[in-house]
Amino acid sequence: MKITIVTAVLNSKDFIEDCIQSIHNQIFGGIEHIIIDGGSTDGTLETIKQSQSGIAKLVSERDDGIYDAMNKGIRFATGEVIGILNADDFYPDSDVLEKVAQVFENEHIESCYGDLEYVNAVNTAKVVRHWRSGSFHINKFYWGWMPPHPTFFVRRSVYQRYGLFNLNLGSAADYELMLRFLVKHRISTAYIPKVLVRMRMGGVSNAAVKNRIKANLMDREAWRVNGLRPYPWTLLFKPVRKFHQVFIR
Repeated sequence: MKITIVTAVLNSKDFIEDCIQSIHNQIFGGIEHIIIDGGSTDGTLETIKQSQSGIAKLVSERDDGIYDAMNKGIRFATGEVIGILNADDFYPDSDVLEKVAQVFENEHIESCYGDLEYVNAVNTAKVVRHWRSGSFHINKFYWGWMPPHPTFFVRRSVYQRYGLFNLNLGSAADYELMLRFLVKHRISTAYIPKVLVRMRMGGVSNAAVKNRIKANLMDREAWRVNGLRPYPWTLLFKPVRKFHQVFIR
């Protein structure tokens, strides 16, 4: 089995090395790492090229945002399974992809996810928030549940059948994709009770009221474009999400 990891990056010189190194440190051997750079000008590319031997493909060109970059990476992917690890995220342990591969040994499993920790941007040993996903049930989406997207691994065949990120959904593109896969098309999934990804806090927080309102509107649009109708309270209880690099790009 080969697992493709797609990394979208733009001007992340300070963090990209940790991201790359966490992939290189994996004990699982069948890794294809694809980096899509949006045209960095801060020395990010030079840092990436120092680790070029462990990178299967590097593309650097202007794009239409982080989800466009992810889509490019997915199209280049040749692995049976695809995961997304952005520039300021990293795998906390060397056995993360080994655990993921073990799940996909079951040919009936089409996706999996795990837990995530938000950490201090400078001191990554300091955990700011632990996101425990818990086991999956489709009804959980109607109560505001969602898996942390950075921990979401999907078979490439699922992307081929049901499509990539919808760029019209803005910051809700990851939510819409998981909603489309797990609720609309009901692909099978498995929960790994382990922290799979650590994410640095930063960027624009969606804790601010106006950002939360905008996010709720886009999340509701994600239901509409899939022909689904959420319960009135569905989006009120969604876990607070960091906008990640969407507004940095």
